[in-house]
Amino acid sequence: METPKPVATALTIAGSDSGGGAGIQADLATFAFHRVHGTSALTAVTAQNTLGVTRVDVLPPEAVAAQVDAVAADIGAGAVKTGMLVNPAIITVVAARLRELKLGPLVVDPVMVSRAGARLIDDAAVGALKSLLLPLAAVVTPNRHEAELLAGMELRTLEDMREAARRIHRLGPRAVLVKGGGMEGALRGTDVWFDGEQLETLHLRAVDTRNTHGTGCTLSAAIAAHLALGRDTLEATRRAKAYVTAALEHPLALGRGPGPFSHFFPLDDG
Repeated sequence: METPKPVATALTIAGSDSGGGAGIQADLATFAFHRVHGTSALTAVTAQNTLGVTRVDVLPPEAVAAQVDAVAADIGAGAVKTGMLVNPAIITVVAARLRELKLGPLVVDPVMVSRAGARLIDDAAVGALKSLLLPLAAVVTPNRHEAELLAGMELRTLEDMREAARRIHRLGPRAVLVKGGGMEGALRGTDVWFDGEQLETLHLRAVDTRNTHGTGCTLSAAIAAHLALGRDTLEATRRAKAYVTAALEHPLALGRGPGPFSHFFPLDDG
Protein backbone atom coordinates (compact mmCIF):
# COMPACT_ATOMS: atom_id res chain seq x y z
CA MET A 1 0.00 0.00 0.00
CA GLU A 2 1.30 3.47 -0.90
CA THR A 3 2.23 5.65 2.06
CA PRO A 4 0.27 8.93 2.07
CA LYS A 5 2.41 11.95 1.27
CA PRO A 6 2.76 14.46 4.12
CA VAL A 7 1.00 17.74 3.44
CA ALA A 8 1.09 21.17 5.04
CA THR A 9 -2.13 22.22 6.78
CA ALA A 10 -3.77 25.52 7.64
CA LEU A 11 -6.94 26.36 9.59
CA THR A 12 -9.24 29.27 8.78
CA ILE A 13 -11.64 30.59 11.41
CA ALA A 14 -14.05 32.87 9.57
CA GLY A 15 -17.50 33.36 8.09
CA SER A 16 -19.05 31.70 5.06
CA ASP A 17 -19.72 33.67 1.86
CA SER A 18 -22.52 32.05 -0.14
CA GLY A 19 -21.28 33.89 -3.24
CA GLY A 20 -17.95 32.10 -3.00
CA GLY A 21 -15.71 35.15 -3.34
CA ALA A 22 -14.62 35.83 0.23
CA GLY A 23 -14.59 34.29 3.70
CA ILE A 24 -14.11 30.58 4.21
CA GLN A 25 -14.59 29.86 0.51
CA ALA A 26 -11.81 32.22 -0.57
CA ASP A 27 -9.52 30.97 2.19
CA LEU A 28 -9.89 27.31 1.21
CA ALA A 29 -9.36 28.12 -2.47
CA THR A 30 -6.20 30.03 -1.55
CA PHE A 31 -4.89 27.20 0.60
CA ALA A 32 -5.55 24.71 -2.20
CA PHE A 33 -3.75 26.86 -4.77
CA HIS A 34 -0.67 26.80 -2.53
CA ARG A 35 -0.95 23.01 -2.06
CA VAL A 36 -1.86 23.37 1.59
CA HIS A 37 -4.70 21.30 3.01
CA GLY A 38 -7.31 23.66 4.39
CA THR A 39 -9.50 23.06 7.42
CA SER A 40 -12.14 25.44 8.75
CA ALA A 41 -14.18 26.64 11.69
CA LEU A 42 -17.21 28.68 10.67
CA THR A 43 -18.22 31.65 12.80
CA ALA A 44 -21.22 32.79 10.77
CA VAL A 45 -23.22 31.93 7.67
CA THR A 46 -23.97 34.84 5.35
CA ALA A 47 -26.43 35.10 2.50
CA GLN A 48 -24.61 37.26 -0.02
CA ASN A 49 -23.74 37.74 -3.65
CA THR A 50 -21.92 40.40 -5.67
CA LEU A 51 -24.68 42.90 -4.84
CA GLY A 52 -24.39 42.66 -1.08
CA VAL A 53 -25.26 40.78 2.12
CA THR A 54 -28.92 40.02 2.84
CA ARG A 55 -28.64 37.90 6.00
CA VAL A 56 -26.12 36.88 8.65
CA ASP A 57 -26.61 33.96 11.03
CA VAL A 58 -23.99 33.84 13.79
CA LEU A 59 -22.95 30.49 15.24
CA PRO A 60 -22.79 29.95 19.02
CA PRO A 61 -19.29 30.39 20.46
CA GLU A 62 -19.39 26.78 21.66
CA ALA A 63 -19.90 25.59 18.09
CA VAL A 64 -16.91 27.60 16.90
CA ALA A 65 -14.74 26.20 19.69
CA ALA A 66 -15.86 22.64 18.93
CA GLN A 67 -14.78 22.99 15.30
CA VAL A 68 -11.35 24.29 16.30
CA ASP A 69 -10.95 21.51 18.86
CA ALA A 70 -11.94 18.82 16.35
CA VAL A 71 -9.35 19.99 13.84
CA ALA A 72 -6.62 20.40 16.45
CA ALA A 73 -7.22 16.99 18.05
CA ASP A 74 -6.69 15.02 14.85
CA ILE A 75 -5.25 17.05 11.98
CA GLY A 76 -3.50 19.97 13.61
CA ALA A 77 -2.66 23.20 11.82
CA GLY A 78 0.68 24.41 10.51
CA ALA A 79 -0.79 27.92 10.51
CA VAL A 80 -4.07 29.59 11.45
CA LYS A 81 -5.88 32.62 10.09
CA THR A 82 -8.88 34.42 11.47
CA GLY A 83 -11.36 36.48 9.49
CA MET A 84 -14.84 37.59 10.49
CA LEU A 85 -15.24 36.80 14.20
CA VAL A 86 -18.43 38.85 14.59
CA ASN A 87 -18.72 39.51 18.34
CA PRO A 88 -16.83 39.58 21.67
CA ALA A 89 -18.02 36.11 22.72
CA ILE A 90 -16.58 34.43 19.61
CA ILE A 91 -13.37 36.45 19.78
CA THR A 92 -12.95 35.46 23.44
CA VAL A 93 -13.45 31.75 22.84
CA VAL A 94 -11.22 31.70 19.74
CA ALA A 95 -8.42 33.45 21.60
CA ALA A 96 -8.78 31.02 24.50
CA ARG A 97 -8.63 27.96 22.26
CA LEU A 98 -5.62 29.27 20.32
CA ARG A 99 -3.74 30.02 23.56
CA GLU A 100 -4.40 26.53 24.90
CA LEU A 101 -3.92 24.49 21.74
CA LYS A 102 -0.68 26.14 20.61
CA LEU A 103 -1.19 25.58 16.89
CA GLY A 104 0.96 27.10 14.13
CA PRO A 105 1.53 30.85 13.66
CA LEU A 106 -1.59 33.02 13.60
CA VAL A 107 -2.52 35.53 10.90
CA VAL A 108 -5.24 37.95 12.02
CA ASP A 109 -7.29 39.65 9.34
CA PRO A 110 -9.07 42.12 11.67
CA VAL A 111 -12.41 42.24 9.88
CA MET A 112 -13.75 45.40 11.51
CA VAL A 113 -14.30 47.93 8.71
CA SER A 114 -14.89 47.34 5.01
CA ARG A 115 -12.57 48.86 2.42
CA ALA A 116 -15.37 51.36 1.71
CA GLY A 117 -15.38 52.40 5.39
CA ALA A 118 -18.50 50.59 6.66
CA ARG A 119 -18.16 49.50 10.31
CA LEU A 120 -18.69 45.73 10.67
CA ILE A 121 -18.34 45.10 14.43
CA ASP A 122 -19.11 47.11 17.56
CA ASP A 123 -16.76 48.74 20.06
CA ALA A 124 -16.87 45.80 22.45
CA ALA A 125 -15.74 43.42 19.72
CA VAL A 126 -12.96 45.80 18.68
CA GLY A 127 -11.79 45.93 22.29
CA ALA A 128 -11.78 42.13 22.58
CA LEU A 129 -9.87 41.77 19.35
CA LYS A 130 -7.24 44.28 20.46
CA SER A 131 -6.75 42.88 23.95
CA LEU A 132 -7.19 39.14 23.39
CA LEU A 133 -6.35 38.22 19.79
CA LEU A 134 -3.72 40.67 18.54
CA PRO A 135 -1.16 39.64 21.20
CA LEU A 136 -1.32 36.09 19.79
CA ALA A 137 -0.74 37.10 16.17
CA ALA A 138 2.38 36.47 14.10
CA VAL A 139 1.04 39.13 11.75
CA VAL A 140 -2.07 41.32 11.60
CA THR A 141 -3.27 42.69 8.25
CA PRO A 142 -5.53 45.76 8.69
CA ASN A 143 -6.83 47.74 5.73
CA ARG A 144 -6.68 51.53 5.82
CA HIS A 145 -9.85 52.02 7.89
CA GLU A 146 -9.04 49.17 10.27
CA ALA A 147 -5.55 50.58 10.80
CA GLU A 148 -7.07 53.97 11.57
CA LEU A 149 -9.35 52.37 14.16
CA LEU A 150 -6.58 50.31 15.76
CA ALA A 151 -4.00 53.12 15.73
CA GLY A 152 -6.38 55.95 16.63
CA MET A 153 -5.29 58.22 13.77
CA GLU A 154 -6.11 59.14 10.18
CA LEU A 155 -4.05 57.69 7.34
CA ARG A 156 -3.34 60.05 4.46
CA THR A 157 0.38 59.72 3.78
CA LEU A 158 3.05 57.04 3.72
CA GLU A 159 4.42 58.34 7.00
CA ASP A 160 0.92 58.01 8.49
CA MET A 161 0.91 54.35 7.45
CA ARG A 162 4.31 53.84 9.05
CA GLU A 163 3.24 55.48 12.30
CA ALA A 164 0.03 53.39 12.36
CA ALA A 165 2.10 50.24 11.92
CA ARG A 166 4.27 51.25 14.89
CA ARG A 167 1.24 51.96 17.07
CA ILE A 168 -0.51 48.70 16.17
CA HIS A 169 2.68 46.76 16.85
CA ARG A 170 2.54 48.05 20.42
CA LEU A 171 -0.75 46.16 20.84
CA GLY A 172 1.18 42.89 20.78
CA PRO A 173 1.37 41.27 17.33
CA ARG A 174 4.84 40.21 16.23
CA ALA A 175 4.37 41.96 12.87
CA VAL A 176 1.93 44.38 11.24
CA LEU A 177 1.01 44.82 7.59
CA VAL A 178 -0.90 48.06 6.99
CA LYS A 179 -2.53 47.57 3.60
CA GLY A 180 -2.75 50.44 1.13
CA GLY A 181 -5.55 49.17 -1.09
CA GLY A 182 -7.87 51.83 0.32
CA MET A 183 -5.31 54.63 0.05
CA GLU A 184 -5.45 57.26 -2.66
CA GLY A 185 -3.19 58.08 -5.59
CA ALA A 186 0.29 56.62 -5.68
CA LEU A 187 -0.19 54.92 -2.30
CA ARG A 188 -2.83 52.54 -3.64
CA GLY A 189 -1.14 49.15 -3.75
CA THR A 190 1.55 50.23 -1.27
CA ASP A 191 1.68 48.34 2.04
CA VAL A 192 3.78 49.00 5.13
CA TRP A 193 5.35 46.17 7.14
CA PHE A 194 6.74 46.53 10.67
CA ASP A 195 7.96 43.83 13.04
CA GLY A 196 9.49 46.01 15.76
CA GLU A 197 12.83 46.22 13.93
CA GLN A 198 12.32 46.16 10.17
CA LEU A 199 10.13 48.85 8.63
CA GLU A 200 9.51 47.91 5.00
CA THR A 201 7.50 49.53 2.22
CA LEU A 202 6.06 46.85 -0.05
CA HIS A 203 4.90 48.11 -3.41
CA LEU A 204 3.61 46.25 -6.43
CA ARG A 205 1.57 47.50 -9.35
CA ALA A 206 -1.96 48.70 -8.55
CA VAL A 207 -4.56 46.75 -10.51
CA ASP A 208 -7.44 48.82 -11.90
CA THR A 209 -10.49 46.59 -11.35
CA ARG A 210 -13.76 46.75 -9.47
CA ASN A 211 -13.62 43.00 -8.85
CA THR A 212 -11.82 43.11 -5.53
CA HIS A 213 -14.27 41.09 -3.41
CA GLY A 214 -12.31 38.82 -1.08
CA THR A 215 -8.95 40.55 -1.47
CA GLY A 216 -8.30 40.85 2.27
CA CYS A 217 -9.38 37.29 2.99
CA THR A 218 -7.20 35.97 0.20
CA LEU A 219 -4.11 37.91 1.25
CA SER A 220 -4.26 36.75 4.87
CA ALA A 221 -4.97 33.17 3.78
CA ALA A 222 -2.01 33.24 1.40
CA ILE A 223 0.25 34.49 4.20
CA ALA A 224 -0.99 31.64 6.39
CA ALA A 225 -0.36 29.13 3.58
CA HIS A 226 3.24 30.26 3.19
CA LEU A 227 3.76 30.15 6.95
CA ALA A 228 2.41 26.59 6.96
CA LEU A 229 4.97 25.78 4.25
CA GLY A 230 7.73 26.97 6.57
CA ARG A 231 8.53 30.43 5.23
CA ASP A 232 9.30 33.33 7.53
CA THR A 233 6.66 35.99 8.03
CA LEU A 234 8.10 38.72 5.79
CA GLU A 235 8.81 36.31 2.94
CA ALA A 236 5.32 34.82 3.36
CA THR A 237 3.85 38.32 3.15
CA ARG A 238 5.85 39.26 0.04
CA ARG A 239 4.78 36.08 -1.76
CA ALA A 240 1.15 36.49 -0.68
CA LYS A 241 1.07 40.07 -1.94
CA ALA A 242 2.49 38.98 -5.31
CA TYR A 243 -0.15 36.24 -5.56
CA VAL A 244 -3.06 38.58 -4.83
CA THR A 245 -1.77 41.22 -7.25
CA ALA A 246 -1.54 38.65 -10.04
CA ALA A 247 -4.96 37.18 -9.20
CA LEU A 248 -6.61 40.62 -9.36
CA GLU A 249 -5.62 40.77 -13.02
CA HIS A 250 -7.94 37.80 -13.66
CA PRO A 251 -11.46 38.96 -12.66
CA LEU A 252 -14.37 36.55 -12.96
CA ALA A 253 -17.47 37.38 -14.99
CA LEU A 254 -19.90 36.68 -12.14
CA GLY A 255 -22.97 38.56 -10.95
CA ARG A 256 -24.03 42.16 -11.45
CA GLY A 257 -21.89 43.84 -8.79
CA PRO A 258 -18.24 43.99 -7.74
CA GLY A 259 -17.18 40.39 -7.99
CA PRO A 260 -14.26 38.15 -7.08
CA PHE A 261 -11.17 37.19 -8.99
CA SER A 262 -9.73 33.83 -10.01
CA HIS A 263 -7.81 32.13 -7.23
CA PHE A 264 -6.56 29.60 -9.78
CA PHE A 265 -5.59 32.08 -12.51
CA PRO A 266 -2.62 30.03 -13.86
CA LEU A 267 -5.16 27.40 -14.92
CA ASP A 268 -7.28 29.87 -16.91
CA ASP A 269 -7.57 29.03 -20.59
CA GLY A 270 -7.10 32.64 -21.60
